[in-house]
This record gives sequence, C-alpha cells and structure tokens, in this order.
Amino acid sequence: MTDSPQQTFDDAAAVLRSALAGDGAGVTGTFDAVVDRSGLAGAYGVAWCLAATMVGEVDAPGPCALDFPGIDEAGYDARWVARFVSAYANADDDTGAALFGAAAADGLLPDCLLTLAGSTVATLRSRTD
Repeated sequence: MTDSPQQTFDDAAAVLRSALAGDGAGVTGTFDAVVDRSGLAGAYGVAWCLAATMVGEVDAPGPCALDFPGIDEAGYDARWVARFVSAYANADDDTGAALFGAAAADGLLPDCLLTLAGSTVATLRSRTD
C-alpha cells in the first residue's frame, strides 16, 4: 500500500523540518515511520518529493544534465543523490526506482536518504542567499 499524495507531501515536509533543524535522527525517524506504514514504496515517494523540491520547476521536458563537480570522488551516498536527482530531473522513474532498490540492497539507503535530505536543505538555503 502506498500513501496518498498528501501524506507523501506531509512526510516530505516533516523530513525537511528535521533536516532544517539539523536533526538527523528526526529525518531517519520519519523515513522509518514511512517504511513501517507503507514500505519502501512510501519512502521512495518521499525521496522523489525531495528531489522535486531540489530541482524545482522544469521548464521544458526532455533530457537535462546537472552539474555535480567532483562527483566521481564523492562517497556512495553523494553519488547516489546526484544520480537520483538527475533521474528526477529527466523524469526517469525507472532509473530512480533502480537506484533506490540498489541502495536498499546495499544496506546504504538510510545514509542516502539522510544525504538527500541534507542536500535538499542546502539547495533551499542557497536559493534564499
């Protein structure tokens, strides 16, 4: 069972509130609650919503490239976030789902989701500067 769009939005907002407050345990706790309630599909929806928050409005559909300096030297979680956000920006749900599943299978999904939340907050903060 997956959550309603409003529940997904509310969960993403809760993740962002925790991330803005620097509360990593709150971010993880919210994702854990989503998984308990709706499985990995629910957590995927929240992560996709965070990617949407980072990317914002996409002017024209079609392929786009995002610039991630030094990504090849970054850790697994940072590379995952870059690829996941790129998948969102390109409306490539299949790749997003594959990345999500791979991180879960590797046991690194919690780290990836925490980095995604932090990156989303950093993006939001940079927009206000």
